[in-house]
Amino acid sequence: MFNIKQVYQPAFYEAMSLLFMIMAIISTMIIFVGTVPHIPVIVSIFVLILFGLMKRVPYTSLEKGLVDGAKSGISAVFIFFMIGLLISAWLLSGTILSLMDTAFFFVSPGFFYGAVFLTASLIGLFIGSSLTTVATIGVALVGVASAMDASAAITAGAVVSGAFFGDKMSPLSDTTNLAASIAGVDLFVHIQNMAWTTVPAFLLSLAGFAALSPDLDGSSFQDVQQIRDTIQEMGFIHWYSWLPALMLVILSIRRVPPLLTLAASTAFATGLSFFHSGKSIADTAAVLFAGFVPDTGNAEVDALLSRGGLDSMMFTVSLILLSLSLGGLLFTLGVIPCLFEGIERKLTTAGHSIAATAATAMGINVIIGEQYLSILLTGEAFSHHFEKLGLVKKNLSRTLEDAGTVVNPLVPWSVCGVFIADVLGVPVTDYFFFAFFCLVSPLLTVLYGYTGWTISKENRS
Repeated sequence: MFNIKQVYQPAFYEAMSLLFMIMAIISTMIIFVGTVPHIPVIVSIFVLILFGLMKRVPYTSLEKGLVDGAKSGISAVFIFFMIGLLISAWLLSGTILSLMDTAFFFVSPGFFYGAVFLTASLIGLFIGSSLTTVATIGVALVGVASAMDASAAITAGAVVSGAFFGDKMSPLSDTTNLAASIAGVDLFVHIQNMAWTTVPAFLLSLAGFAALSPDLDGSSFQDVQQIRDTIQEMGFIHWYSWLPALMLVILSIRRVPPLLTLAASTAFATGLSFFHSGKSIADTAAVLFAGFVPDTGNAEVDALLSRGGLDSMMFTVSLILLSLSLGGLLFTLGVIPCLFEGIERKLTTAGHSIAATAATAMGINVIIGEQYLSILLTGEAFSHHFEKLGLVKKNLSRTLEDAGTVVNPLVPWSVCGVFIADVLGVPVTDYFFFAFFCLVSPLLTVLYGYTGWTISKENRS
């Protein structure tokens, strides 16, 4: 959105008023009225258009801001389309069923949520993608929770926490590379410095999930065994069902672009499915579009496995485009640039600067709902300021990840929030307070800023 032309220079009070109005509209309609997030975002868009027209901004300029904002999310749209196809293909090939069957086998009744968190953390670290982790192993783990009568909200919180820990600390992660790049820091220096906040957040989260893990009785595991038997009887689980997941990991390690990685794994899984699914090419294409809907005779298993498909991503994609269009208008009307300028002048200490950087990254996640923009815009806005204060740039890159990357899944109308809620079937408002890692990380980065612990300064002697 850096290339969006600003056509109006608002006063600081105008920018703040518009910002609070939009936040009030979106939060009130979603949390208290219970609407889908699309409606308040559309309402907010027209509030901004009305404001622009009142300030005699040409409608064509406002329309261009809308379009340019939406354009910035086209690459993400294709990623989400491919994830919808991937889930269907992995269900057809038996890959997700194999993951689920293995999770059923290894899960511990006394450490369930902790095990979910550790599993998602490992997979996220290995492949470097939080959303892919959620859409694959996350779906399987929430399915296990459903079979065990464990809390879907806590399980989803553990999945999200683990997935974003892995994404944050993986050298394969696009957000990790982006944060290091925007701050001008070596990637591995950035990851090493993040460990100061990330490891404590990880340990606190693990302790929290361990404490919440239920003491399940034998009857729960009888139900689990029935579901596991039904899944195995479907005839979709074979040794080769693991190959699409292995391909995804290998291509991720080799740093093949995510779109191509997802497409290759989807195509491979679809080809493998013809060995056992019994579906024609036309039937397979229908599943890839509409999703996988089994008919096992077990209603619980059918509900558990009815997922995926290109069509399932339309809710997510439409909200992404609307949210980014809203962001485009905020830039066109100068709201976000004005706020950046007003905030920076008041920051004179390292603690205040890091807190403001964290607040800005979180604010962009809330207002625009886009993870990458929270890193890009905040990094650009505060880079020069950190230099003026003599703060080493790795402090900036760490703050961008601690308060930018991991906060997006906590916002119900954000790109990650909408996607995760749709894929896992658990609303953001349900798992919000259980996404411990995402909640603790920004608090720790602000705490470190004010105490000065691990905050490095340039040697100017």
